[in-house]
Amino acid sequence: MVDLILLFEVHQPLRIKPFIGTPPGSKVEDPLELFDWDLNWIVFDRVAENVYIRASKIVLEALREIEEFKVTFSISGIALELMRRRAPQALELLRDIASTGRAEFMAQTYYHSLAWFIDIEEFTSQILDHVKLVEELLGYKPTSAENTEFIYNNDVACALHNMGFKATVTEGVDWIPGFKGPNYVYEAYTCPIRVLTRNYRLSDDIGFRFSLKTWDQYPLTADKYASWLSKSHGDVILVALDYETFGEHQRPETGIYEFLKWLPRESIKAGVGFATVTEAALRHRPVGALDIPPWNTISWADERDLSAWLGNEVQRLGLDVLKTLYSYAKAIGGSALRAWRLYSLSDHFYYQATKMGPAGEVHSYFNPYRSPYKAQIVYHVALKLLEEHLVRLARADYCRFLERFRAPKSLCYHITLSDSFLEACSLKELGEVLEKLPKHIAEEHVAKGYIDKWVREVLLAEGGLEYVRSMCSSLTPLYPSTI
Repeated sequence: MVDLILLFEVHQPLRIKPFIGTPPGSKVEDPLELFDWDLNWIVFDRVAENVYIRASKIVLEALREIEEFKVTFSISGIALELMRRRAPQALELLRDIASTGRAEFMAQTYYHSLAWFIDIEEFTSQILDHVKLVEELLGYKPTSAENTEFIYNNDVACALHNMGFKATVTEGVDWIPGFKGPNYVYEAYTCPIRVLTRNYRLSDDIGFRFSLKTWDQYPLTADKYASWLSKSHGDVILVALDYETFGEHQRPETGIYEFLKWLPRESIKAGVGFATVTEAALRHRPVGALDIPPWNTISWADERDLSAWLGNEVQRLGLDVLKTLYSYAKAIGGSALRAWRLYSLSDHFYYQATKMGPAGEVHSYFNPYRSPYKAQIVYHVALKLLEEHLVRLARADYCRFLERFRAPKSLCYHITLSDSFLEACSLKELGEVLEKLPKHIAEEHVAKGYIDKWVREVLLAEGGLEYVRSMCSSLTPLYPSTI
């Protein structure tokens, strides 16, 4: 009997207001003001009613009535926060689903973010924060995890393995070396973590083609779909799709609720069993290892690569800016880091994709700005305002910031000597570098203003080296007294 794993991805984006054309001199004191909360609440409240409540009632009813039925959820921390604040009934239904003992809740990045491309410690922190929230709100400790949008490579697998997870998921991409098809359990190439791959054809039959009247299989009924499942070869079938499919992307009038209601019953009737991600991953012997190096990273979006978020120069520039700002937000901590994390949501980048064809149509459907170019402008203006906010916060408690700050590699102070290369990425390291330098070279860097320029532009001092010494006297011993 083949195991069917129904995996529902749950996330709600936080959209940024089109902060364009404001009066000169306008200042945003709090980056959270940049989010379009009115629109975010309107969309969330609608989705909560149509999906997180109505669809969850159907799932809960099936779990209570059908002993063989099992389901897996992956819910972002943002979605859980919004439910706690705006839709407590939806959260209570998830608790009831968890209490059946036949639902698994996976871990993911708390902010459904691109943290993997920013910093491995931040990626780890977001996942562990997500685990804590799931335990707190649902009473469930995740044993499996995914990266945002099924983004996956060998290094992602090892990072999740090192955090103690037993299984992960990604897209079933046909070109993967040694790939025998999506309906099997695999092992990661470099770490002993089990990997399930999404059957994108069967998943997209529900997610994209369910209400497509030009499709030769329209209408899709539960018994027809169950018959396809029963005829599928392999050990497992991972059907993973946005939970919002049930009542939002596929509207109630399409019959999607009836499909969801009858799918468990018809599947069992057709001889198909159910399993959760971890259960299926550990139950079946791996048929091989997936070798996906970082330069071939895959996802479940568009062409199964990273182009949905990093496919054009503007998206990549935005990621570079976000990565630079991370060093400052991390050093400041608190609300600054929280604000930065809200700007790391993958959705901000998704809206900026300049795609054509079917992929472009999907991006347009989700894009609140109706244009990828407007989305690009909105995000980069928001990043600039976030930068100004971080500078104000850093200078408000400057010495504390200075002690905690370490510049990203691209902004470190570099000195090339005839026989060596010296690098300083923090105030402490600058002092160490100056100690190692021959006195005449150190004096030259000071006299020409190179160090003062770096201190002002990278360490955000309102003056040069002497300013830092006068402001933060406790840090004075870090510098040679002769300079």
